[in-house]
Amino acid sequence: MKTIDVNVTSVYQTVSADQIKALDAEAAKCLETVDKATGPGNDFLGWVTLPTDTPESLLDEIQQTAAKLQKSCEYVVCIGIGGSYLGAKAVIEALSDSFAAYKNADGNPKVLFAGQNIGEDYMWELMDLLNDKKFGIIVISKSGTTTEPAIAFRLLKEMLERKVGKKDAAELIVAITDAKKGALRQLATEEGYKTFVIADNVGGRYSVLSPVGLLPIAVAGYDIKALVKGAADMEALTVAPGEQNPAQLYAQTRNALYRAGKKIEILANYCPKLHYFGEWWKQLYGETEGKDGKAIFPASVDLTTDLHSMGQWIQDGERTVFETVLTLAKQDHEVIVPTDNDNLDGLNFLAGKRIDEVNKMAELGTRIAHVDGGVPNIVITIPALTEEYIGQLIYFFEKACGISGYMLGVNPFNQPGVEAYKKNMFALLAKPGYEKETEAMHQRLAQK
Repeated sequence: MKTIDVNVTSVYQTVSADQIKALDAEAAKCLETVDKATGPGNDFLGWVTLPTDTPESLLDEIQQTAAKLQKSCEYVVCIGIGGSYLGAKAVIEALSDSFAAYKNADGNPKVLFAGQNIGEDYMWELMDLLNDKKFGIIVISKSGTTTEPAIAFRLLKEMLERKVGKKDAAELIVAITDAKKGALRQLATEEGYKTFVIADNVGGRYSVLSPVGLLPIAVAGYDIKALVKGAADMEALTVAPGEQNPAQLYAQTRNALYRAGKKIEILANYCPKLHYFGEWWKQLYGETEGKDGKAIFPASVDLTTDLHSMGQWIQDGERTVFETVLTLAKQDHEVIVPTDNDNLDGLNFLAGKRIDEVNKMAELGTRIAHVDGGVPNIVITIPALTEEYIGQLIYFFEKACGISGYMLGVNPFNQPGVEAYKKNMFALLAKPGYEKETEAMHQRLAQK
């Protein structure tokens, strides 16, 4: 079985192989804590066996629901925020034609996203696009009351019902929500929406391999069974402790770097289709580890593009940074640099070479320069951008994140800091039940 590969040898100028190996026992114990669900947050570890626990019948049901939306819709709007949209967005972008939006449709509806922001122009422009189009809705929310997706759903539900009538609209709305409770569950039951369940033991940022991510990915026309199979293969590879476990190796290497003063991790890709994978990864690691005054700060760059903006800082800035490089072994297409008789651009030395060869040499040259400049590199090689390898990569990062969080000494599966902005926002908007907070906020603002 071919898998993604993790290589940490380019960190040895900063932390030695022996320093990483010295964390073997600690990392193995944290791996066991994840797998046996014995640590803080253990009630949110359903994702650990999700790839192998997901029944074939559920995948069939998701595909059937996707086929129904594909048949009826030109566009399907996926409403959700955080993990409720980033995973699906990352996978769809990685597997899609980069210019699909400008080409003739391939027979599948375009998957659009809403509820991930409170942008008024964004919503107006989305609704303007959908005004004369056939569209459906996938709404994802455990409670149904999270502000951003709730606003988007209220608007788009009303729009859809006005276009096709309440009865037909109900056939075009799928709710992914709690099994028994919450506003969205109640509404779905009353209106007769097709529903899928967000399991109580799977948190949002670990939910891409559940119906939360699988349904939008299936609507976009991708093979969710291959995606889950890839994740299941990686699940099997990350059970036994030791250096052959790629998730453990990555987790203990990045923690060794953190303890050596490397406080910022940059996820660097050399494939434009992986931009949103970086966005998904940032939420996964930022929300999992960033608490109790600890954690590596997760950032991401698209290279070589960002070498012309962030490259200077990475090469010569404060030496608190390391890179995790996603490198793609195989492209789907081949483009050769032509010869030009005048050679005014001086590029004839590249004539006859594939663009990917140029990109690979830019990558290798950059990695060498960054390591020489004091930026250690972890290199993760992806054999190709397929559903199976993306599934492997998702599970690899999820498992490593759980291990790494426990190595940091935090609860990897809560997010207490996320609530702070909400309390202030609700006070400023005078939400019922926040009267005291509203008065206190007004007094605070009046003093400025």
